[in-house]
Amino acid sequence: MGKYGFLEVLQDELEKNLTYDFEMNWDKKNFSMEVNFILEANNPMNIELTDADGVESSENIIYEDAIIFYNPAKSHFDENDYLAAIPYTDKGLSREFLAYFSEFLQETAHQGLDDLMDFLEDDDAEVFSMVWDEAAFQRGLSALTETIFYKYPRY
Repeated sequence: MGKYGFLEVLQDELEKNLTYDFEMNWDKKNFSMEVNFILEANNPMNIELTDADGVESSENIIYEDAIIFYNPAKSHFDENDYLAAIPYTDKGLSREFLAYFSEFLQETAHQGLDDLMDFLEDDDAEVFSMVWDEAAFQRGLSALTETIFYKYPRY
C-alpha cells in the first residue's frame, strides 16, 4: 500500500473504537476509501421485511451501510449511496480526526442499532434508515486539535 498513510491510521482507529463488523475498500482509481459496517438484529417475530433492493425476508436482519472518504477534485460517486461522504485534501487527515471519526461512527452505529430494534417492535413503522448527524459531527470537529497529518497513499 505504500508508506504509512491515513488508510492505515483509519484502520487502526476503527479497530480500536468500532465494535461492529467493518471492512475497508480502497478504490485506487477513484481516489477513495469506503468504510462498510454491518448491524445485526434478531427478528424473533419473523416480521416480513423488504430491503432496498426489493428482497423480502423474515430472517434476522443484517443491515449494511457505508461511508466514503474522497478527493473532491478526483473522485466520482453518488452521495445517495453513502451514509456520509467525507472529503480529504492533499494534506491528508490527522490521527485526531480519524480517531474522532471512528468514535462518532461507533455512536452512530450504536444509535442505528437501537433505532433498528425500535423499528422491528413498531407495527406502524414502514421505513428504517440510518442517520448521520452532520451538524453534531461538525461540532465535535471544531473541538479537535490536529497535529500530524497522514496523506492518502500513492500506489
